[in-house]
Amino acid sequence: MPAVWSDSHAHLTDERFAADLDAVIARARAAGLARLVTVASRLGDGDACAGLAAAHDFVSFAVGVHPHEAKHWSLETARAIERSARRPKCVAIGEIGLDYHYNLSPPKEQRAAFREQITLARDLGLPIVLHTRSAWDDTFAILRDENAAPLGGAFHCFSGGPEEAHKALATGFLLSFAGPLTFKNAGALREAAAMVPIDRLLIETDAPYLTPHPHRGERNEPARVALVGERLAAIHGLPPETLAAAITANLERRFRIAETRSAS
Repeated sequence: MPAVWSDSHAHLTDERFAADLDAVIARARAAGLARLVTVASRLGDGDACAGLAAAHDFVSFAVGVHPHEAKHWSLETARAIERSARRPKCVAIGEIGLDYHYNLSPPKEQRAAFREQITLARDLGLPIVLHTRSAWDDTFAILRDENAAPLGGAFHCFSGGPEEAHKALATGFLLSFAGPLTFKNAGALREAAAMVPIDRLLIETDAPYLTPHPHRGERNEPARVALVGERLAAIHGLPPETLAAAITANLERRFRIAETRSAS
């Protein structure tokens, strides 16, 4: 029986999919994806994400303000996120967190928006999807200060090494791996992935970004999530179909997706 994978994080509302989104979704179906979570690509597209989830039975969505856009955080933005998050098939608040690599928003404003969205997730009873880059210490500190562990969720596109993986696992969150796991120079990342128990793993494409080998340089899409999953299965010495089933179960359990599924 072939492996049936799930993509825990893609951005179907990204403008790079505008011209052929139907074909992208059709290829994901043809690849046999069991679940796909589309995550808000920019401020104001929560309703577009909700519409995609309503139209496709295997799609759910998450909505939040990315740290790059944290400088635009406002009460109005918070209310818009809450409205979208109350629509059917919203499974998380995200992606939220800190990115000190690009600092497209000031770190202080990133931290404030991160904290407020954790509070929003708590009010809504939803898990969170975390983005952290060059900001591990502050990310862990805020998760601790805000008592985010009971919310649960996932570190999207985990990019750390074994030390960061150990700390991330201690938070109780899942760790999601993307295309970089297949890159030639990703030894530390693969070492980290090998540490993660099977019931704490997710995979993703982060499409249209982070295209896995051997397609680097091309636009990524959910149908390619199997390339990440197959590499992760090899790291853990498991048959792909075994890991695929576990990952889908992890995604459904942590984000309570079976509870939000509706017919298309």
